[in-house]
Amino acid sequence: MSLSRIASTAVVLAAATSLCAEPAARSYRRTEKTFADSTAGDYASGEDLTVRRAAVEALGKFNGSVVVVESDSGRVLTMVNQKLALSDGYIPCSTIKLVTSLAALSEGLIEPSEKVWFEEQWFMTLVEGLAISNNVIFDHLGERLGFERVRRYARWLGLGERAGWDIPGEQVGLFPAEEHKAGVGRMTSFGDGISVTPLQLAALAGAFANGGTLYYLQHPATAEEAARLEPRVKRRLAIGRWLPEIEQGMRESVKRGTGRKARVAGLEVFGKTGTCSLYLRRARTQLGWFASYNRPTGGRRIAVVVMLRGGPMMFGPRAAEIAGDIYRSLGDQGYFSGGPGEFQAAAASSSP
Repeated sequence: MSLSRIASTAVVLAAATSLCAEPAARSYRRTEKTFADSTAGDYASGEDLTVRRAAVEALGKFNGSVVVVESDSGRVLTMVNQKLALSDGYIPCSTIKLVTSLAALSEGLIEPSEKVWFEEQWFMTLVEGLAISNNVIFDHLGERLGFERVRRYARWLGLGERAGWDIPGEQVGLFPAEEHKAGVGRMTSFGDGISVTPLQLAALAGAFANGGTLYYLQHPATAEEAARLEPRVKRRLAIGRWLPEIEQGMRESVKRGTGRKARVAGLEVFGKTGTCSLYLRRARTQLGWFASYNRPTGGRRIAVVVMLRGGPMMFGPRAAEIAGDIYRSLGDQGYFSGGPGEFQAAAASSSP
């Protein structure tokens, strides 16, 4: 391959987000509408109505779900489109790269700021790969990890199990027992063969936000239940050593990468986008994800997950834009100036 061809390929690969390759050309119908009343059937009596109002307004008429969690307690502050949030989930697209990153760092397959070279003509670091959602490096890391290690870390981080504590109707998603037919690299870059719920991703984002405590998420049914809520720790994740590298990539994603529409003046937001298409029985649904959290100094910490589905306009950057609108609205109302959650909990540390 010529140097010019390699250089051109590198540019394309570096710019690409996680859009699944379309099968052979054919006509597809759309399985999900782009616009819908995403609040229909929700019960919100125990939610933080300030947060819910911001989330509902930001989501608008789009067909999707928003889950906002208090990072220091696991309380679900709002769950917009509860039917979707509690369903058996969807392909996580490039948000799976958070799991891949942690596994690769923990297993010593890549060092902070290490340059991984491809065809000896271009390289990618983990931080840059997260920032621009590059698929090649995460395919590479997945193949080096192998399926069993990927599965072990995914389950440790809460995939394939209920994220909530006694939340009626919650499904568990799916992390398969066997490697996907397209290979483990597709699983660790695109999320092929994996099904993740907005609740699971919110629990994971909350654990990253608070430094490693994976809480059971609790969705109080009434204001009285919310007032009495006591956090329940699922497990402590010994991830503090590797979080700075991952967070640098998530920070850069919001600053200049695929999540830059979530950027909010005066607020530090960490995020990861995901975009892909789901093909099922000659039908296509476009998916857009954004998993994120903030970390103010001495203020309230939340995790925000946005999941969109529908036509071509549903993609990760749009989900990031919705999350940014939520953070911005809450910031304008002084929401983050309050103290962190009062709840305390203890549990033994764990490792995969």
